[in-house]
Amino acid sequence: MSSVQPVSVHPVASLLALRQLLPKEATAQVTVLPELALVQFQGPDAISFLQGQTTNDMLMVTAFQSRLAGYCTAQGRLLASAVFWQSSSVPEHLTTVMALLQKDILASTQQRLSMFVLRAKVKIQPVESLCPAGVTVLGKSLEKLKQRLGHELPERAWQVVQAPTGTWIAAPQEQASTHRFWWVAGPDHADAISKLDGVFEASQLGEWQAADVRSGLPWITAATRDLFIPQTLNMDLIEGVSFTKGCYPGQEVVARSHYRGTLKRRMAMGWTDCQEVMQASDIVEVSDPQQPCGRVINHSWDGTRQWLLFECTLDALAREDLQLAGEAGYRVNLLPLPYPVPRPG
Repeated sequence: MSSVQPVSVHPVASLLALRQLLPKEATAQVTVLPELALVQFQGPDAISFLQGQTTNDMLMVTAFQSRLAGYCTAQGRLLASAVFWQSSSVPEHLTTVMALLQKDILASTQQRLSMFVLRAKVKIQPVESLCPAGVTVLGKSLEKLKQRLGHELPERAWQVVQAPTGTWIAAPQEQASTHRFWWVAGPDHADAISKLDGVFEASQLGEWQAADVRSGLPWITAATRDLFIPQTLNMDLIEGVSFTKGCYPGQEVVARSHYRGTLKRRMAMGWTDCQEVMQASDIVEVSDPQQPCGRVINHSWDGTRQWLLFECTLDALAREDLQLAGEAGYRVNLLPLPYPVPRPG
């Protein structure tokens, strides 16, 4: 059997390219995630700067614990959602926070955040040498994967392990029998990764994205910027918002919706037979197809059905009579999210 040779850039992608030619006896499935990008915040004020800009408590972000957080306008509408953690691959005195977000909002997010750096000692820049990938492991294979990697893996959502093979972040999962990880690696990890021949098999991008949807994890994209407040995307239900950390852009709007209990919209999950869906497509009720009651946030076709995360009025969700807007009238079949979603009353 051929062995994987170290490469200078994106060793995960190189590993996958070879796995296409090898017998499928793998321990885990992996796919490169080209829609995701990385940005780093480096400098002594990195944590305090992000603490004043994002929806979550950045003081809880460490080399072992990541946090989901949003970045909002002054009106409380999300411009970005991202996963943050501290890098352990830099000198201890040089604080570096990494963020994983959608690539199509990287430039706009970096540009807007840079406007508020002012005198803060922090530098914001994209990291193109690291390759994000998604890894899916069935529960029975987790111990086998750890043995082949030669190190532990995080087992609870948002935990982080940084190792010779790269950074591993436990992603939210739809069921307890499956483990999902964001795997971030680059040239510095090539030697360790080159020894993992036969461990992984490539999976389709749509399968990973559909698992994100079924896990109830919303990603803000260029098509959905400036449309939703964090609670209507359930970010308060998946540890993406802190209501005790203090001020950040849009904090008053987000807090008011939380403490007054005036929320009339929430994110829901479902599926449809329609293969062509656009981000921010309208959702309507079958009985009133001219009046939108919701919008698509994320979607993915897994080869069988189109999985949807969409924001919708609570009244329309209660009636469970939804379809995609348009003449075809594709029915939206509701399914429960893997976490409880409160209903009014």
